Amino acid sequence: MDVMIRISSPFAIFNKPHDSPTSFSFSVPFSLNKNVGGSRNYQKLGSSRSSRNDAVFDEAAFEADRLTLDARARESMAEASKRETETDPKAWKWVIRKRVWDFMEARNIAQNPRPVHHRIPNFVGAAAAAQKLGGLEAFGVAKCVKVNPDSPQKQVRFLTLSGGKKLLTPQPRLRTGFFSVLESSMLTPSTINEACTSVGVAKYGRPIGLDEQIKVDLIVIGSVAVDPKTGARLGKGEGFAELEYGMLRYMGAIDDTTPIVTSVHDEQLVDDIPVEKLLIHDVPVDIICTPTQVIYTNTSIPKPQGIYWDKLSPEKLGQIRILRELKSRIEGETGQKLPCGPSEKLPPTAKRKR
Repeated sequence: MDVMIRISSPFAIFNKPHDSPTSFSFSVPFSLNKNVGGSRNYQKLGSSRSSRNDAVFDEAAFEADRLTLDARARESMAEASKRETETDPKAWKWVIRKRVWDFMEARNIAQNPRPVHHRIPNFVGAAAAAQKLGGLEAFGVAKCVKVNPDSPQKQVRFLTLSGGKKLLTPQPRLRTGFFSVLESSMLTPSTINEACTSVGVAKYGRPIGLDEQIKVDLIVIGSVAVDPKTGARLGKGEGFAELEYGMLRYMGAIDDTTPIVTSVHDEQLVDDIPVEKLLIHDVPVDIICTPTQVIYTNTSIPKPQGIYWDKLSPEKLGQIRILRELKSRIEGETGQKLPCGPSEKLPPTAKRKR
């Protein structure tokens, strides 16, 4: 069924890093299709399962596909880090990332999956850090929490669901879909643990599209390194956390007041992230939870206001269907072509079986 939906949330278009945003509203035809975000169908016909229309979710196919993409993406990031030179404006980020990854491996404070290089590292004490996060007032009052899909934040996802909160989590790298919503009412006590994994999210989650009316009260984000004095954060280098944040801003699900929390090991705290070198789309954090402490950064770093199209490479745009749909929608309604960022080398997308 196709209907006309009017999007009234302001959306910012930035042509230059310091341009002022232009806000507008637009109406577009939108198909009410469960797979609007571009998620794939990993279902096998056969045994009856009412929540999946008498289809059985093909866990093996989904996990094999996810692991293939994950391995290729990490290989690509490793190649990119080797190509970085001192003249590259982002080279300093890779220096800090590698130092943290090397230290965690050398001191054996890393947990599987290992090695932690080119990942949001799963650290020893991740569950303890999650408990610290679960004790935050911001978490206690939150009704909907957006949590990244990485291993060290699995316990945060469990606390969210077991606490009766709505969990919003992205599909891995936004390539198999968009965001999925999970609620305890959709699960049983025996399936909550599974629902906290990537497979479980795809199996039990409800995919949503850009027009979903949702309010996110708290964002939990993974990090490789974070500065407790400034709130400056480095991820693993792919930029998906920034894209996810920009999409939520576009949807009107969050604003500048939405708290951003990260959970890391104490050894991931650094003091050499130069704030003046951060890019306009880099996401700072308000609160840091480690296994031993809670830190309020009182960050003064501005939060991104939307998606900065001039930073988005054509290659990444080509791999993320939901962004292509959004770009096409905006260009069609405004009659203006959005800017495009410089090219970059990305890992090939694995062929997916329906």
